[in-house]
Amino acid sequence: MSNTAIILAAGNGTRMKAEKSKLLLEICGKTVIERTVETFSKISDIDEIIVVIRENDLDAFETVLSKYDISYCFGGETRQQSVMNAVETIDDCDLLIIHDGARPLVTEEEISATIRKARETGAAAVGVTPKDTIKIVDENLQIVGTPDRSNLISIRTPQIFSFDLYKQAMEHAKEQGKDFTDDCRLVENLGKKVYAVLGEYTNIKITTPEDIPTAESILKMRGECQ
Repeated sequence: MSNTAIILAAGNGTRMKAEKSKLLLEICGKTVIERTVETFSKISDIDEIIVVIRENDLDAFETVLSKYDISYCFGGETRQQSVMNAVETIDDCDLLIIHDGARPLVTEEEISATIRKARETGAAAVGVTPKDTIKIVDENLQIVGTPDRSNLISIRTPQIFSFDLYKQAMEHAKEQGKDFTDDCRLVENLGKKVYAVLGEYTNIKITTPEDIPTAESILKMRGECQ
């Protein structure tokens, strides 16, 4: 079996308020993107890694990731288009593993567990049960409902799919003129089921400045940062 990982790193990261890509910021001496790629490069079930970047970031990423056996492609205007650009460079594979480059604290165990579930079901994504009570609000922020928390899960990445299934879902959305921000939703739109795998709360996304010290604290807790 041949499996390909797509690591999305083409976002603007405007909420980070940094002069460069947030994936080039350092956490405990390593850039965000290097920590992400390093973890995926350790997974024996992954045969190819494609990093999706902005064209003007190519030189910087090649410098940071020079020791890794990866390839690059340029992102599109949306997440779905960025994944599509990467998919179009793949001749064939069994599983497509899609991950946010801004989630550098994902563990090898989470990735491997999600791969196993995707092999079994064709579509799987890592997630966590919400700790907070979730409310539904209207346009005036008036609370109009409270879903049962036992039936909720906060989906993260990796999200992993049969390559053929994902391509079908991608073509179906394209025909409908739809563009989704979540790959699970893309596959659900085809009428297919996606299964959740419980992961770690520490698999946070680096989005705003306060996420950097939070990530450093998690790495210190793991003994990976002095």
